Amino acid sequence: MKILDRALEFETNKSSFKSRNEKIIASRQAKELILSINEIYKENKDPNLMDVMKRLTVIKQKIEKRLKMKIVV
Repeated sequence: MKILDRALEFETNKSSFKSRNEKIIASRQAKELILSINEIYKENKDPNLMDVMKRLTVIKQKIEKRLKMKIVV
């Protein structure tokens, strides 16, 4: 499961997104991972995959929230 390895690596490096550009790239990468895992989940219905997608979604939402704060201010 190469995608799961990438997802776990993304989760461990979530605090390293310092600049605005890194946050944008991270948000896109999270979306890509979530959609890829979702395709696998549709076939397997594995609850572990759903847990990974939920964790990635939370990280993605936090990144996007920080991006929006900087745009408004």
